[in-house]
Amino acid sequence: MIGLLPTTTIFLATAPTDLRKAYNGLAMLVRQSLGQDPLSGSLYVFCNRRRDRIKILFWEGGGYWLCARRLEEGTFSLAAKGRCLCSLPAGGTPAASGGIDLQQTQERKWYRREAERNSFPAGL
Repeated sequence: MIGLLPTTTIFLATAPTDLRKAYNGLAMLVRQSLGQDPLSGSLYVFCNRRRDRIKILFWEGGGYWLCARRLEEGTFSLAAKGRCLCSLPAGGTPAASGGIDLQQTQERKWYRREAERNSFPAGL
């Protein structure tokens, strides 16, 4: 299972992508066209020209994850066109893949407890 941390970086390739590409083709695209390292643990989101399909490439441990989603109706509204790469907030991909327009939303302020060092009881 993909474990997303709040620190996980999510990159969106805003230019249309040929989604016939699989693991190696998308990883090569990440390296050559986007200038990123596909083994970094970041998520890379690709969308087709009609914006009704996405693929998400993710490296975890010993291999790639490749997730795909196809809409039966409508389109994804992922990001502004014109740039080849942009980053999304940590919760952006599930929201965008669920049909939420991220450009029309506002991030709510909320309390996040900072992790304390050595807060575990002795012996653990």
